[in-house]
Amino acid sequence: MSWSWTYEDADCQTVGRSETFDARGEAESWIGEAYPDLADEGVAQVRLFDGDTEVYGPMSLSA
Repeated sequence: MSWSWTYEDADCQTVGRSETFDARGEAESWIGEAYPDLADEGVAQVRLFDGDTEVYGPMSLSA
């Protein structure tokens, strides 16, 4: 499957989606590096998807 993140603002509204990744580990590594920039852009939380299936979330990006 393809793994991706959805981005949500503070009102839990979807405001974007990441690129897709071939493996869950790749997606998780990417969010570990990208979350400071996403938070600076106003993303409050993210959700991980495997295709159209939500795997987990919401995961807050705040400290």
